[in-house]
Amino acid sequence: MEQDLHYFKNFGEQVEQRLHKLTNFAKRGQLPYPPRVIRRHTAAEANQMYEAAEKELPDNSEEKPQLNVEVAGRLVAIRNMGKSTFAHLQDGSGRLQLYFRQNDLGDERYQQFVKDFDLGDFVAAQGYLFRTRTGEVTVHVTDYQLAAKALHPLPEKWHGLKDTETRYRQRYLDLMTNPEVRDIFIKRSKIVSAMRRFLDGEGFLEVETPALQPIYGGAMARPFTTHHNALDMELYLRISDELYLKRLIVGGFDKVYEICKDFRNEGVSTKHNPEFTQMECYWAYADYLDMMRLTETMVAFIAREVLGTTQIIFNGKTVNLEPPWQRLNLAESIKQRTEIDIFDTYGDVKALWKECQSLKLDVSPQPTWGKLVDELLGEYVEPTIVDPAFIHTYPLDISPLAKQNPDDPRVVERFEIFVAGLEMGNAYSELNDPILQRQRFLEQQQGSAAGDDEAHLMDDAYVLALMQGMPPTGGLGIGIDRLTMLLTDQQSIREVILFPHLRARE
Repeated sequence: MEQDLHYFKNFGEQVEQRLHKLTNFAKRGQLPYPPRVIRRHTAAEANQMYEAAEKELPDNSEEKPQLNVEVAGRLVAIRNMGKSTFAHLQDGSGRLQLYFRQNDLGDERYQQFVKDFDLGDFVAAQGYLFRTRTGEVTVHVTDYQLAAKALHPLPEKWHGLKDTETRYRQRYLDLMTNPEVRDIFIKRSKIVSAMRRFLDGEGFLEVETPALQPIYGGAMARPFTTHHNALDMELYLRISDELYLKRLIVGGFDKVYEICKDFRNEGVSTKHNPEFTQMECYWAYADYLDMMRLTETMVAFIAREVLGTTQIIFNGKTVNLEPPWQRLNLAESIKQRTEIDIFDTYGDVKALWKECQSLKLDVSPQPTWGKLVDELLGEYVEPTIVDPAFIHTYPLDISPLAKQNPDDPRVVERFEIFVAGLEMGNAYSELNDPILQRQRFLEQQQGSAAGDDEAHLMDDAYVLALMQGMPPTGGLGIGIDRLTMLLTDQQSIREVILFPHLRARE
């Protein structure tokens, strides 16, 4: 046994002391990690039960409710007062005070608790409820059991752990010590549930598509690559599930959606994580205007379901999510803020770049005209938007899967969603012409040869699917992480992802 514990003793004196207490339980024939304990009531239920019982008593009655409970949770506070001890346990529903008294438990059992239990241990306690003189509902403990021994002490300043590196690398400590962080992830779960309820109610069918794909597509991004040994072939983690979902529209489903992980081999920032969650949906016989209406109605529904309001605060700004949202033309919005008419240099990236230079605009060089337009949008339009807006009518060369505007072949029927400086999603009328789609793929290959490492690959299998015929279709993708950031007022994507990717420690 000593040899087995040697590794753990390397963690310091406090861990060694807890290991000693662990062996005390074994010597008494008590399991420090029993397979199960009895918990019939959560902390919240115990509090609610007692308060409800008090309301049933006659006014001015000196009688007290008689309620027995069996609770369990982590010890987060212990106050020893000699022959009695107060403690607080915490479970997923909240906190509850425990009261241990030597006269009730007997000297031996009482001292076992005092000497061998530490902060962080899990305890199961049985007893009856009462209210202390300070008004706190408390369990008068008549028996208890160790549910799990914590060998590592809680962080020194665990009440409100603030160190960002520790919070992200050891998220369990963050959740344990910061109730507001737990609330973010409870809201995230409710956001996803509300989104599902909305889409299900609109007649969409939830489906699953491959995460490992022989050809990545559906977005302009760099993929992660892996190798399948049995098939001896390279596969890619999906950057989008778009092309598979549209195959289902070809197959006869009219409305489909998927909430899934996507992976893009790109930089990490306050708005980007290489692994993220996205909802994509596709609707036969709809177009990008229908997807606008669907989007604004859905987001407002989610806000009401999760927050009870469509008036929110994000980054100090008041945002109104109630439909209808603004519809803003991309070219007009750029011209309004930069005086640049992007169509004066249509298709000529060098000419547009020179125009940016002449106005001393700090915009990065890009391999295509459309990507430079997108840079202008991100630099000068996106930061000015507070209330939600659909920026629509995008350049063709950065929208290879979208349908052209019949009145202007330079642009497509596409929009992106912006709220309070956040890009939230992307949608368009889907290109369903297989001949034109293959031509677009070929043009993307030329971009790739010219150095555009985010260009779309040729996907003949998808073209074959389109050859079977796909009806006019509207598609939409919304980032779950970004939506959670918006609805919980978080400025970093790492705050809404339980386990964000971090650099390896040196």
